[in-house]
Amino acid sequence: MLSLNELQTLLTRYAETHPFPAQPATLYEPCNYMLSLGGKRLRPLMVLVGCQLYTDAIEAALPAAWAVELFHNFTLIHDDIMDAASLRRGQPTVHTRWNANTGILSGDVMLIYAYKHLLHTANAEAAADLVRIFNRIAIEVCEGQQHDLDFEQRDDVSLEEYLRMIEQKTAVLLGGALEMGARCAEAPATDREHLYRFGCLAGTAFQIQDDWLDTYGQTARVGKQIGGDILQNKKTFLVLKTLERATEADQHTLRQWLRTPADTPGKVEAVRAIFDRYDMVNYAAQAKAKLRSAAFEQLNRISAPLHRQEPLRQLVEQLLERDQ
Repeated sequence: MLSLNELQTLLTRYAETHPFPAQPATLYEPCNYMLSLGGKRLRPLMVLVGCQLYTDAIEAALPAAWAVELFHNFTLIHDDIMDAASLRRGQPTVHTRWNANTGILSGDVMLIYAYKHLLHTANAEAAADLVRIFNRIAIEVCEGQQHDLDFEQRDDVSLEEYLRMIEQKTAVLLGGALEMGARCAEAPATDREHLYRFGCLAGTAFQIQDDWLDTYGQTARVGKQIGGDILQNKKTFLVLKTLERATEADQHTLRQWLRTPADTPGKVEAVRAIFDRYDMVNYAAQAKAKLRSAAFEQLNRISAPLHRQEPLRQLVEQLLERDQ
């Protein structure tokens, strides 16, 4: 059984031996740039860990793992365009370094290459199943992104709606990655379902942590502008939980701030002060802990031996306690 670091090494080697073409450079250089920005490659690692729960023959899961990484980076390139984000992992976003048209097209080709890698799966039946899982997840991610954009124009978004949105936009890809890895290992269908739910619950907790980092993190650690969600008037967990608890006067003030342009002086500081007044750091921590507990209840139901579960447990704990 391989460690997380050894699994990362396998993934890196696969990426190095399956590069993008050299030409046209204006199409593929942005793809390589995006992949070079770093990150922990958690989602493809989830595929490999999900496979290793049941077998040591994890090479079969490498094409699916890399497909998930390409898909994730495709969504990031397009999300950055939609969010008008200038930084990604501490570096200029693709559309900032090149332009929006380049970002759209390079993102598109990354998605196409994701399917190409999925079809490298040796077993034709497994490849067909992986494509079905991948399609289901990709549709939900797009639906979640659209809900996120729609929420920016609404004042009546509920916390329940928001949690469903982040499950679609972020969490299903983590759950689906585990499900795909388990499918590569021909794990039982019931186990695959529990792993999917585990990943979805952990992924929702991950996004709540991300909401917190966006407002309370440090730019040097997080790698993007702090307060970006506030500037973009996003309905995050912090915003919606504050609106649930705040006085009528503070609800009115918060909604007013969330209607102002991104360049309004003092916007981030004023909204953060309202969060502080209602102890949102603590509420976010409580919500994350509840989701974490529910996630591990799902993991406890799978048939894989406990010693094989350890890398996955370790990975998710790192995910939920990160500060960047």
